[in-house]
Amino acid sequence: MFEMKSFAQQYQRELLDNVIPFWLQHSKDTEHGGFFTCLDRYGNVFDTDKFIWLQGRQVWMFSMLYNNVEKKQEWLDMALHGADFLEKYGRDEEGSFYFSLDQTGKPLIQPYNIFSDCFAAMAFGALYKAVPNPRYAEIAKQTFANIVRRQNNPKGKYSKAYPGTRELKNFALPMILCNLSLELEHILGSDTVNEFIPGVLHEVMDVFYHEETGLILENVFLDGSFSDSFEGRLLNPGHAIEAMWFIMDLAERLNDPALAQKANDIALRTLEYGWDKEHGGIFYFLDIKGAPTQQLEWDQKLWWVHLETLVCLAKGYQKTGDERNAEWFKIVHEYTWNHFKDKEYNEWFGYLDRRGDVLLNLKGGKWKGCFHVPRGLYQVWKTLEKPVFASKEERLSI
Repeated sequence: MFEMKSFAQQYQRELLDNVIPFWLQHSKDTEHGGFFTCLDRYGNVFDTDKFIWLQGRQVWMFSMLYNNVEKKQEWLDMALHGADFLEKYGRDEEGSFYFSLDQTGKPLIQPYNIFSDCFAAMAFGALYKAVPNPRYAEIAKQTFANIVRRQNNPKGKYSKAYPGTRELKNFALPMILCNLSLELEHILGSDTVNEFIPGVLHEVMDVFYHEETGLILENVFLDGSFSDSFEGRLLNPGHAIEAMWFIMDLAERLNDPALAQKANDIALRTLEYGWDKEHGGIFYFLDIKGAPTQQLEWDQKLWWVHLETLVCLAKGYQKTGDERNAEWFKIVHEYTWNHFKDKEYNEWFGYLDRRGDVLLNLKGGKWKGCFHVPRGLYQVWKTLEKPVFASKEERLSI
């Protein structure tokens, strides 16, 4: 049998010796604060705009490493450096975080994207664990309250949709709230999280779940019903698979092995459906009825999709002992390390064409920052070090 645990050290070394040094060396803006994320293959800055969700993700990343791996002062300094920039320039008068700023901190794009708030809340929550400054806790708490207030209409006045005709809700927010609620439990309190979890679980596992196919939809009508439209038929395999490891973490907190198994089954079904059987790798977008998608990049292979899949396969194996996870882990591991890892320079490529050739040799940009690669490496490393939760006999008794 393929031995999953043997790969833990490989993921650890890649994180600590390759990926994190790249961001430490190249991303810090020592003049104006915050981080550069638009970095070419070699780490050179090719654009100085600062995208709030990537700023927040990087603060979270270095805070998390400081909290969970080693109390390295350079990691804490990076986190504090980014948080100071976010605190000074990141929010509008209502407390919502902008989408992007220029290099000096002047707003460029309004706070239409609620994920800026999600990752800012994560950032200050993790930083508060490292440096228990009540100001950080208050920012995290206020931002989370803003997210909850906006969750039924996340774009608010910035929405382009005409009201009342085809009103849809998107999977991404309830998906990330699964993770965010656990990330902030030390600030929100267990009672608040306990009240919050059932609704989020219902949204992810029932409302967006397409029973006929066993897959997760990206958009549904407000009442949860299926919309036979471009948006309603859309599948994003990476989103669904990432969400399933969030659900597995919730299942562990709830001591619910049946929920973990259900999440693992959905993830494996999604992976099977989304895998490109001709060229390998996982498609970016698909249509649940097999119709053409409106996304022209549908057949690209993206870094985050494959890293989140590796995390999910590792967690699914650790929590259920399902041998299918080990088989798929080997396949996805080989594809990911052979195609996304830059074998000459630090950090990983993000964008491949369908055949697996590099489309853009950047290491960071508007959407790719210091997050999915290092978080994925960390999660796989730590998960593979754990004992498998259940034997086959134990699984059958669940």
